[in-house]
Amino acid sequence: MPERSLIFPCGEFQRRCAALQSAMAVAGFDALLLTTPADVFYVTGFLTRFWESPARPWFVLVPRAGDPIAIIPAIGADLMGRTWIDDIRTWPAPDPRDDGIGLLSETLNDLVPGGGVVGLPMGLETHLRMPVADYDELRARCQGRRFGDATRVVHGVREIKSEAEIDKIRSICAVADRAYARVPEFAVEGVPVDQVFRDFQIALLAEGADWVSYVAGGAGQGGYGDVISPAPVDPLLRGDVLMLDTGAVRDGYFCDFDRNWSIGPAPDDARRAHHALFEATETVLDTLRPGMRAHDVHRMLSDSLRAAGATPGGGRLGHGLGITLTEWPSFTPLDDTELRAGMVLTLEPGVDIAPGRILVHEENIVLRDTGPELLCQRTPPDLPEIGT
Repeated sequence: MPERSLIFPCGEFQRRCAALQSAMAVAGFDALLLTTPADVFYVTGFLTRFWESPARPWFVLVPRAGDPIAIIPAIGADLMGRTWIDDIRTWPAPDPRDDGIGLLSETLNDLVPGGGVVGLPMGLETHLRMPVADYDELRARCQGRRFGDATRVVHGVREIKSEAEIDKIRSICAVADRAYARVPEFAVEGVPVDQVFRDFQIALLAEGADWVSYVAGGAGQGGYGDVISPAPVDPLLRGDVLMLDTGAVRDGYFCDFDRNWSIGPAPDDARRAHHALFEATETVLDTLRPGMRAHDVHRMLSDSLRAAGATPGGGRLGHGLGITLTEWPSFTPLDDTELRAGMVLTLEPGVDIAPGRILVHEENIVLRDTGPELLCQRTPPDLPEIGT
């Protein structure tokens, strides 16, 4: 009989669970409770857009030894049954009287001895995907068992990507590369920016994305004001700089990089800004090594931009990437996370050109023992022009 597993071979998920269990043992956890789409997918391969519905909670328990247990709404039983998970317990959700808490607490009380500790991600870049009142009820039903913060357990394992994961991210980056190559076909002078955004999403899907969770960008004379706004209806004008940024998904893994174009000849200050961003990124590509800290990347990018006469933009200048659009760490002056081989990261420097005008550039890399490896095609050093 063929192996039952989705997205990856069963051994990939077994490796992940073994790594989590090893970290749990060190941290003193008897079980790990996971509730978010990314964490559930990470240990099971359960991939669905049904998470868009907030009506039902979903739970996966990773014991200190043995395979995970899925405690899920009955509507998910068939799909979960196609993963490598054998122990699947369901209830007819949504149930306004007891939406899985009775079943979850019963399982936890059997799994975790009195005085034991249940790990739950509680820190930065985590959230609890269940009602707070239900969480209070769960703790009341699990008296004698403590709930502790397992953020570092989960982060420490998930931040190092396997070669199978890296291949998935490389694949979706290639999809985005092909879509970006098509932008000059539809992002021309006179076309409304919101139409450009729609055409870009169509191109991503046509090139092989499963879905497009995120498209953002900006357009304006010589630069743009921000990189998170919805697309305006204004037409592209000669002298505009257009930026498109995407978090497209394939097999549950994200890419996250942007590209810039000038509509017509590039203004001199935008051209200089783009070149400064390119050279700052080159500096990190040449010098980044495992053992450095997240704040070292922020410093390298900022120092390189200043050396080129550019003004670094505020905020973080890159982050982790994987089964969510952004993951830890963040390249800020305060993040001292050690960078390790196997991390997939974005390099995202930005510059302030003038009040209300910025330029941002982003690349996706995997950090190897010998330094960064690009997962997407490198942007050219000169700002590309459309319609010249």
